[in-house]
Amino acid sequence: MLPDLSTLPAFAAYFGLGVLFLAIFCTVHIWLTPQRELVLIRHGNQAAAISLGGALLGFVAPLASAMAHSVSLLDLALWGLVALIVQWLTHLVVRLLIHDLAAQIEADNRAVAGFAAVLALAVGVVNAAAMTW
Repeated sequence: MLPDLSTLPAFAAYFGLGVLFLAIFCTVHIWLTPQRELVLIRHGNQAAAISLGGALLGFVAPLASAMAHSVSLLDLALWGLVALIVQWLTHLVVRLLIHDLAAQIEADNRAVAGFAAVLALAVGVVNAAAMTW
């Protein structure tokens, strides 16, 4: 017996919108941060990889929750936008807490990067839980 693939178009639409949001988040996050994270990562800077990875996971957690609980693509898009805004605000708070964040990341300070990553992930998990209504 063949599997029922009738929901494949919905999967493709939700997956596509999720990947689009991920690409938007990555692009804008990299553009908003003063350090050039991808260049730093290419040169072996672990702090840049940790910081960017934490930001990505902090965004993906609520995005996944929104994907699992949304009732339409528009609903997903709106909650995805909320996830974007919350994660960018979190990054601004981290920059206020660590005034020289960019310099610390460029200097490969993994303690600072770890703190930034954990804070981004913690806020992302709380954001994801809030989206389960």
